[in-house]
Amino acid sequence: MKNSMDKILKHFISGLLLITFFACQPVSTKHIKPIRIAISKAVPQKSYKNYIRWIHYADSTAICLDMYHLGIDSALKVLENCDGLLLTGGEDIEPERYGVKLDTMRCDLPDKYRDSLEYALITKALELNLPIQGICRGEQILNTYFGGTLYLDIPTDLDTIVKHRYPKYKASTHKVTLSKNSLIAKMTNSTSGIVNSNHHQGVNKLAPTLVSTAKTEDGLTESVELKDKEGKAYLLGVQWHPEAMDYGNPLSSEIGSKFLMEANKYKEKK
Repeated sequence: MKNSMDKILKHFISGLLLITFFACQPVSTKHIKPIRIAISKAVPQKSYKNYIRWIHYADSTAICLDMYHLGIDSALKVLENCDGLLLTGGEDIEPERYGVKLDTMRCDLPDKYRDSLEYALITKALELNLPIQGICRGEQILNTYFGGTLYLDIPTDLDTIVKHRYPKYKASTHKVTLSKNSLIAKMTNSTSGIVNSNHHQGVNKLAPTLVSTAKTEDGLTESVELKDKEGKAYLLGVQWHPEAMDYGNPLSSEIGSKFLMEANKYKEKK
């Protein structure tokens, strides 16, 4: 009887030690799937690579997927398996989408396919409750999507003291003031900052579902977010190019980190 009890006790202690051993081992991350970020347009221009570098600065394992060359139906299918949508900078948006006639003297010929693609991606992302980050044109298309308008050409439409575009891209900078308690102010822990600038269009009439959270000295909107965030996914648009700024600037790195954090939260919920 005693021998039987000794054997049971011995097996119990061995099992306990084995459980303790495995519990103390580092958890393997091989099974953890990386974040997948859908980028509305990421190729072929050289400048678009900045977006991927910026994302990888926040998360080196993130997978970046270019939507532009997939076709709209295929892009929407791919988006269903993504964790965030990044709307990048680029061509002027078709003016008729916000009730203004095309004036080729004051704006570029629009890429109608891209406009249609991004409108479809935004609709799908909202349906999926997917985090959305807009940059430059990306901020503008969020505003037009929700019913706002744009200045067709800032130099001719707006009497401004701020120059929003220079011949040399990197030389173009200006100050922005952030709204107190806004999403962008909280994530960057800032009330103002210096950002780059390379655009001739911008938010005119703000969409009713959005709120302006950063402005230049001439009053031009430089950042937008949802007015009512209750039950809604993360959404932020900025007019400047954080992906092309010094990552030491919180108005660059913190925006990327926050977007990837929200994408990770989304991934974990799935």
